[in-house]
Amino acid sequence: MNLKVNDTVQLLVDLPEHLLSKGAVGVVVMEYDDPTEAYEVEFCDEHGDTTAQVALLPTQIALQS
Repeated sequence: MNLKVNDTVQLLVDLPEHLLSKGAVGVVVMEYDDPTEAYEVEFCDEHGDTTAQVALLPTQIALQS
């Protein structure tokens, strides 16, 4: 997928354990390639406070257009 740090992404799945719903928008804060490709994504509320920071697989997110 080749996302980069600071890319804006949209969640493609619900993550109820993190109180996140499909469509939530977050920012990539870290890239992983070992043991598999993954991205640490930070989600914030309307005040800019972090509500969740989750490692996600490329199949769980899409680049925000």
